[in-house]
Amino acid sequence: MSVQLGMPQPREVAGSNVPAVRPATAGAGLVDRYGRRATDMRLSLTDKCNLRCTYCMPAEGLEWLSKQAVMTAGEIVRIVRIGVERLGVRELRLTGGEPLVRHDLVEIIAELRRNHPDLPISMTTNAVGLAKKAAALKAAGLTRINVSLDSLHEETFTQLTRRPFLNQVLAGVDAAWAAGLGPVKLNAVLMRGINDAEAPSLLAWALGRGYELRFIEQMPLDADHGWTRRDMITASEIRELLSRDFVLSPDPRARDGAPAERFEVRRRAAGSGADDASVHGPVLGTVGIIASVTEPFCSDCRRTRITAEGKIMSCLFSHEEYDLLGLLRSGASDEDLARRWQDAMWLKPKAHGMDHVGLDAPDFVQPDRSMSAIGG
Repeated sequence: MSVQLGMPQPREVAGSNVPAVRPATAGAGLVDRYGRRATDMRLSLTDKCNLRCTYCMPAEGLEWLSKQAVMTAGEIVRIVRIGVERLGVRELRLTGGEPLVRHDLVEIIAELRRNHPDLPISMTTNAVGLAKKAAALKAAGLTRINVSLDSLHEETFTQLTRRPFLNQVLAGVDAAWAAGLGPVKLNAVLMRGINDAEAPSLLAWALGRGYELRFIEQMPLDADHGWTRRDMITASEIRELLSRDFVLSPDPRARDGAPAERFEVRRRAAGSGADDASVHGPVLGTVGIIASVTEPFCSDCRRTRITAEGKIMSCLFSHEEYDLLGLLRSGASDEDLARRWQDAMWLKPKAHGMDHVGLDAPDFVQPDRSMSAIGG
């Protein structure tokens, strides 16, 4: 018997003739009303985190979910299996909060790898404690890792994260590289007047070690709700900051739905103001810029998100969530769970809308959840 619990009434999209109810002709997979197909699954293992980054959490932290509210290892494994085997998920990113605080992390990854030998499984982490676990994570079947790193200066790092853990993070990054969890990708959020001047030196450091750095525009997903568009460092400003020392040229590889726009990086020749790559040195590596606010890529979004308590979010900025875990715990079949997931993704909005509002985004309503409670 099909179980349909907790799905809200669909709403028609103003000015659109796309159906608000998923038709039988929509076919298999996680397809939405605008023809996008989600194949990239972001799954949060916990809402807890051991940092208190200013653009994410208040200094005192948040009220954490109870242990009973969070998905168990078995529930995670089942949900991933449904996504891969029934709905066309082709890659998995484990997120948090901070995944490393979950005691059964290695066991979860090992079981996912046993079930899906060829599935790319990556993880986003702040790398606190990663040095001790990198080898075990690789042995369990983790493919690669993304590390949040906003500064190489201890004082600035502590100001941004409210924790003096820079040396632990750097040790974790090096351990991930040594364990073979590559390419190691670093994510940096630039904050005006705090770490924005570090952009060129941070890129030089990453290039020198073979790491892939991506700069991310600060998004309105902070628990303090203090974000303003006026204070955000934009993608255009990031390119300008980097151009003082480097020449950026478009990466010839297809973007293929990736959030980051990639650029090949060359060291700017001394005394040269030209941006013609031919007058500069060899390619040193690449840098990515994720411009979710000012240069959104919603039209080619391929992500589906599951929060730590098993809620489906079709977009980071969604105000609607759809309960998958409650349905699972009610005894629903895999078919019921897949259908709930498909119905939720069918209602994915066309875009988040931040690119259509004024400088301080007065018409944009920030979601109640912060990034740590969603999973990046």
